[in-house]
Amino acid sequence: MTNGSSRARSSGDQELLRDLGYEGADAQEIIDQLEALPVAERPRGLMASVVATALGLSDAAGREVELSLPQNKFYLSVAPFRDSTHECAYHSLTTCLGELRRQDVTVSVVDDSSGDPLEDGTRTTGDNGFLGIWLPRGITAELTCTVEDLSGTASISTQEEDDLTCLTSLQLR
Repeated sequence: MTNGSSRARSSGDQELLRDLGYEGADAQEIIDQLEALPVAERPRGLMASVVATALGLSDAAGREVELSLPQNKFYLSVAPFRDSTHECAYHSLTTCLGELRRQDVTVSVVDDSSGDPLEDGTRTTGDNGFLGIWLPRGITAELTCTVEDLSGTASISTQEEDDLTCLTSLQLR
């Protein structure tokens, strides 16, 4: 994916967004809406993936659209797990499934350079087992997730165009 315009560029792009019900929506709105949908209600035949700079959408008919993420924001989707996970680098909003679905998780994100908390509180994983976190670009941080008496920590980065948008290696112990 390139770092193109946040608007769809052709009539085919507009048609795909309109058919999905996302006409006029930006990348952040679409990501948030897809993550909130129960897995069974996500559009069939849609592939939606997030890289550090863009959201890519494509359908079974071969239509594609790419929307830039906001320049100052980075999207990280986290699937903390106890027993099973899958390898992933770039989050698929339509196919990635985590182990802990609809589970309360205490989440802490602390900026490495300043020590400031960027996220601190209890969140609930979605029906897909993931937590979506919008972070500032250009940071490194420590992410900690806690469920009941189990906890896991990972170093995260939002500095590079190849930084992970899907964190599936955070095991709770």
